[in-house]
Amino acid sequence: MKSRFDGKEFRTVLGHFPTGVVIISGLDRADNPLGLTIGSFSSISLDPPLVGFFPGLNSKTWPAIAESGAFCVNVLSVAQGELCWRFAKETEGRFEGVKWSASPLKSPMIDGSVAFIDCKVESSAQIGDHLFVVGRVHGLHLVEGAQPAMVFSKGSVVGTSPLS
Repeated sequence: MKSRFDGKEFRTVLGHFPTGVVIISGLDRADNPLGLTIGSFSSISLDPPLVGFFPGLNSKTWPAIAESGAFCVNVLSVAQGELCWRFAKETEGRFEGVKWSASPLKSPMIDGSVAFIDCKVESSAQIGDHLFVVGRVHGLHLVEGAQPAMVFSKGSVVGTSPLS
């Protein structure tokens, strides 16, 4: 085991651990929809119901969403690869042409997603070059008959399938 490594090697080795892919969505001060792709999302606690994710410190999108105090986790389906890459870039107009409806907390729920988790921001702390954002779950919805969830592994997006 090597004790010295660079960022590229770190990313390559950890890229062998598959992660789910979500888009964190919310509204800015002018009620414009915003979102960013996250591959570091996790359930934290059942009681109280808490989830967490890690946006980069350089994100311009997350601070604009955070001001509203609410966000929605859109669990992406394997068919949403284009959206995954679109929302991974800090560009304007990511929601152009994207169909969505408002969650009970008014955050965007993106059509075609596998599930939605509606949250209020509970806390946020800097951890390394990211923020660790904790959200308290206020509602959730699983889409019946949805396609398999998207997974990111070794630099590519793939789908999940049940074990036989």
